[in-house]
Amino acid sequence: MSQDLGSEQRESTALPPVAPAVTAQLVAALSPRLRKRLDAGIAKLAARPAAREGDTVRIAVDDSTDVELHAPGGAVTSAEAIRCGCLLAPDCLHRAAAASAAPIADPEAEPVAAPPAAPEPATTPNGEPAAEPSAAADSGAAQAGSAQTGSAQTGSEEPANRTEPEPEPDRATPEQCAAARAVHAAATAVLEAGTDGSGAVLQAELLRAAHTARLAGLPRAAATAVSVVTALRAARSADPAYRLADLVTVLRDALSAAHRIPHAAGPELTELRGTVRQPYRPDGSLRLYGLFSEPVLTASGYAGAVTWTADAEGRLYQVSDVAPGGAARAVGAADRAVRVGDTALTHRELSRAGLAVSGATVSPTGRLGAGAGVRAVRASGADWRAQPLDRLWAVPVADQASRALSGGHDLLFLDVTLTGTVREAAGDSLLADCGGVPLRLTAAHDHPALPHRDNLRLLAAARGSRLRVVARLVPAPHPRAQLLATEHPTIPGTRVDAGLDRLLRADLPASPAPAAAAPTRDAAPVHLLRRRVHQAASGGRLVLSFPGNTTADVRRLSGHGLATAGDLLDELHAAAAERSRDVFGRLLPADTDRFARAWLAAARYTDEVDRALCAAAWGA
Repeated sequence: MSQDLGSEQRESTALPPVAPAVTAQLVAALSPRLRKRLDAGIAKLAARPAAREGDTVRIAVDDSTDVELHAPGGAVTSAEAIRCGCLLAPDCLHRAAAASAAPIADPEAEPVAAPPAAPEPATTPNGEPAAEPSAAADSGAAQAGSAQTGSAQTGSEEPANRTEPEPEPDRATPEQCAAARAVHAAATAVLEAGTDGSGAVLQAELLRAAHTARLAGLPRAAATAVSVVTALRAARSADPAYRLADLVTVLRDALSAAHRIPHAAGPELTELRGTVRQPYRPDGSLRLYGLFSEPVLTASGYAGAVTWTADAEGRLYQVSDVAPGGAARAVGAADRAVRVGDTALTHRELSRAGLAVSGATVSPTGRLGAGAGVRAVRASGADWRAQPLDRLWAVPVADQASRALSGGHDLLFLDVTLTGTVREAAGDSLLADCGGVPLRLTAAHDHPALPHRDNLRLLAAARGSRLRVVARLVPAPHPRAQLLATEHPTIPGTRVDAGLDRLLRADLPASPAPAAAAPTRDAAPVHLLRRRVHQAASGGRLVLSFPGNTTADVRRLSGHGLATAGDLLDELHAAAAERSRDVFGRLLPADTDRFARAWLAAARYTDEVDRALCAAAWGA
């Protein structure tokens, strides 16, 4: 087994992240003629050399012209921070192209005014909600008010048993409704055009809508809109990590939130609004045991590593080191010191050792804070088959899958027997038997710099090996998960982080068991609808507008009890093909709103059916 040393790898100077509002502003300032040339300008600028000097990255457009991106806080937060030396500046193509080629900054980097929102409940100095006035206090206040009224107006009587009217449920403000409509319109335009047609101009409109949503107090809608742009850029740049299913997910979430916000109220609206940033809360002293580390490499230009740990009760905590960067940073982050207290442990070392933390702060998702008051020292670790980590594998698989599908953490701790491989469109998957459940283990990341895919291929040759693994649940009609870490196939007590450690042929057993055939089953044909959903997200409305007969697919869906899926399939094709004509016989613009509604209904339906089938497949 070898270790990838990212510190020895070199990569070109990365552009600093640019705030969504900056990109939207620069693209909006372009003339219609320059907008048509923007995508070509981005491709040309991306091929030019860049150099960093302090907080400034300089791109050489030609021998006499440079574009400078000034990012004093690590991100470009104003249009003035992008400067160009050409004669057409500041309204030149180069500034907008540079902003569009750069990663999208975390929305937290944007300086925004406080959005209009309902007043927050009072809190104590410790950050806890203040107690509501007691009933006795309310009664006393009411009696005092009655006494004062009686002294001023003799003979008046207060009605007995007077009840206060119930407060109106919280509803979206006019600004929030307008922002939701802007996100919906921009996302609908992306769905209409597909990935090939969603160039920098449409992306900028979606970024503008995201900024508007953030100003209006809709951080969740803003984040999903930015995620759509990130997925579009990954698709158009042929990023090896891009997956069409990821684009479908974020586009579905953006349209769904924007559709529901104007009509939601109460707890539903609170969930749809989201939160700007999850707060860290004090958690006292912690004794943690390392589980594994995984690399992080996103299409938005961020990279690093996350190390997962557990305490004696089985609660999971993460130590994260993610910052702007590329594949080299994702590989090399495992050998950087963790950012908790004064410990010198690297992520790779922590994944096999332990940590004693005092003054810990923890986010609601279990991420450890790195504040000035946090102290941490190295401690002994534990084997996966020894306490306290062994208890993670003692939880029934069905309960683990149920927890992941209901919103808990999505890690699965499984005892498996490797049985072979199965060829799929996205690459080979590793077949394993998990207590009688036929499981498919897939690569968590397809970037060639990361060893996920190579390790999966080598483990396929270790058929018959009984291993403990950590995987991430993938909702699918059959048991499916991404392999994150595994026991070494031949060295007991040794762990392999699937995205950081690279297995060698010498690490495999000498005599593997014969390969087992992939299990077959008569699965519900929900893929007939899912395929159309994915085709529309990739190719736009036009790919579903061509004449075709869906009768056979509808009949097959109905035959498996999925009549609703058949109706959604019919409506999706009808909405895509509908084109009305005016009184002169000229074609009118397509009804993009109807198509967006039909696509969203189909996308939500397939997601829910996949989750139901996934729960049934795992026995949850």
